[in-house]
Amino acid sequence: MPSKKAEKTLNLAAVLDLNEASTLRSKLMGLRGSNVAIDASGVERLGTLCVQVLLSAAKTWNEDKLSFTFSKVSEAFQKTMQMIGVDMDHLLAKEIRQ
Repeated sequence: MPSKKAEKTLNLAAVLDLNEASTLRSKLMGLRGSNVAIDASGVERLGTLCVQVLLSAAKTWNEDKLSFTFSKVSEAFQKTMQMIGVDMDHLLAKEIRQ
C-alpha cells in the first residue's frame, strides 16, 4: 500500500528524446521519497530511452512503497507506449483508465 505522503507532480517535456533522458532522470531522482503523479498530457514525441527511465522510476517507487502514477497522458504518449509494447494500465490514475 502506497504511503500517505503528499503527492508531487512532474510535467513531462513535449519532446522526450535522447537529449532529454538525463534531465528526466535527474528530475525524477529529485522527487524520490515522495508520491509522484506524472503529467504526460503535453508529450508530443517519446523515445525509448525516456520510456526506460520512466519504467525504471516506476519500479523504484514501487520498491520504495510509494505511489508513481500517470495522472494525464497525451494521445502521442499512449500510442507510443502501445506501439513499443509497454502495458502501463497499472500506472494510470483511475480517472484515465479505459
